[in-house]
Amino acid sequence: MNDELKKQINQNSLIKLIILNSSFIIFLSSCSVQKQIAKAANKDVLDAAPLKTAHIGISIYEPATNKYWYDYQGDRYFVPASSIKIPTCYAAMKYLGDSLVGARTAMADDGALEVYPSADPTFLNNEFKKQQLFEYLKKFQIIRWNLTEWKTKQWGYGWSWDDYDEPYMAERSPFPLYGNLMTFYLSGDTLKAFPAPSFIQGEHLDSVINFNNSTHRFKSNRFRLERMIDENAFTVKQSPESFHNSSIPFRTEVRFISQLLKDTLKANNVSTFTVAPNYTYIPQKETIHSQPTDSVLKPMMHRSDNFFAEQSLLMVSNEMLGVMNDEKIIDTLLKTDFKDLPQKPDWVDGSGLSRYNLFTPKDLVFILNKMKNEFGMERINVIFPTGGQGTLANYYIADSNYIYAKTGTLSGVVALSGYLYTKKGRELIFSVLVNNHQASGTEVRRAVEQFLHGVRNKY
Repeated sequence: MNDELKKQINQNSLIKLIILNSSFIIFLSSCSVQKQIAKAANKDVLDAAPLKTAHIGISIYEPATNKYWYDYQGDRYFVPASSIKIPTCYAAMKYLGDSLVGARTAMADDGALEVYPSADPTFLNNEFKKQQLFEYLKKFQIIRWNLTEWKTKQWGYGWSWDDYDEPYMAERSPFPLYGNLMTFYLSGDTLKAFPAPSFIQGEHLDSVINFNNSTHRFKSNRFRLERMIDENAFTVKQSPESFHNSSIPFRTEVRFISQLLKDTLKANNVSTFTVAPNYTYIPQKETIHSQPTDSVLKPMMHRSDNFFAEQSLLMVSNEMLGVMNDEKIIDTLLKTDFKDLPQKPDWVDGSGLSRYNLFTPKDLVFILNKMKNEFGMERINVIFPTGGQGTLANYYIADSNYIYAKTGTLSGVVALSGYLYTKKGRELIFSVLVNNHQASGTEVRRAVEQFLHGVRNKY
C-alpha cells in the first residue's frame, strides 16, 4: 500500500470520526433538551397542584429539524374544544379563496331572482359595513332563495342542547342574517330589538315577545329574556340582576327568514324552493362575492367565534362538494388533506362545541405545520392571536409576538396549540391538551403559560 493511499484512508477515517462525534454530540444535546423540558413539564404542568388529577398531552416539535423536542402522551386522544377551529381554519384558508362567495344568483323564467346562498355568515352582519350582496338583492322585488344545497341541521352533533339560547351557539343556516342573533336593549324604559323589522316591532311586538304585563314598558330593569327552544317566542322573566342588553339566537326556520328578508330588502315577495325547479334551460349563475376571507378567519380565531367557524366549514363544503353538509366535508378532508394525520381523529363539527371531537396533540401539530408550509407565517400571524390579543388578551404579555396560538375551553377542558419562537430564534410548533381538570380554567392556563414561557426563555 503506497503512502498516498494510506493518507487518503486516514483522511476518510478522520472525517467519519468527526461525523460520528458530531452526531453523538447532537444526540446528547437532543437528549439533554428532552430531559430539561421534561423536568420543566413535570414541575409546571404534570405535577402542578391544579392539574394533578387531569389528563394531559404535550407535544413540542421543531420543523427545521423534523424532531420532537418533547412528547408526553402526544398520541393519546383528548377533547380539543375550540382547537378544532385549527383544521377548520386550514380548510377555509385553502378552499375559500381570497374573498368569500356571498351567494350565486340566476334569473328564472318568470323574472324572479333565484338566490343560491353559500352559508356566508357576513350577510347583514354589523361587523361588515360593506354589503355587496345586499346592494345587489335590493334591486329585485321578487326573490326566491334556494334550499336544495342545504344538507345539515341547525345544531351540531353532540352540542349541549340547553345552551340553545346562548349567543355562542347561534344556529347554523344556509342563508345567515345578522349573525343569526337578535339583540334586545333598553331605550329609556322601552325594550327594543335589533334587527327590528316591522313584523315583529311596534304593535306586533307582543306576537314575538310575551310580556308578563302585556306591555313593553318597565318600572324596573331587573329582568331577563328567554326564547322558547322551538320557535321565535321570547319571554320576559324577573331577575335579581339588571338588564342591559341581550343577544339571543333566533330560530332560522324558513318562513321567519323569508319574512325577515322581505322586510329588510323591502321586496314585494320573498319565498323559498326546496327542490330543483323544472327549468327549460340551465341557469347561468352569477357569483356575488362578499368579504375578504381572512376578515372572517381572524375574528374566528381571535375571539374563538363558533358561528363563523361552523359557517366557514359549511362554505368549504359548498365550494368543494356543491352541498352544505358538515359530515360530508369532514369525511372528505380526512380522506384528502388530512389523510396522513399521525392518528385518525373523531371530528364532528367546525367549532369544537361538541365533546364528541377527539384529536391528539400530534394531530394538531401536524395540521399547524401543514398550515405553515402551505400558507406561510406572514398570513398565519395575522389570523392567529398573539399574547395580549383575543383569547390570549391576559396571557403571554411579558414579551411580544413570540407566540401565535389557538385556545380551547370547555368545562374541564383547557387547550392551547400554535407556534412558539424561542429567544435563541428557534421556531417550535406545540400542542397542550388538558382534559378532566377540576381546577379553575385560569389556574390551568397560568400553569401552561409558565411552562411555555420557560421553554421560550431557555432555548
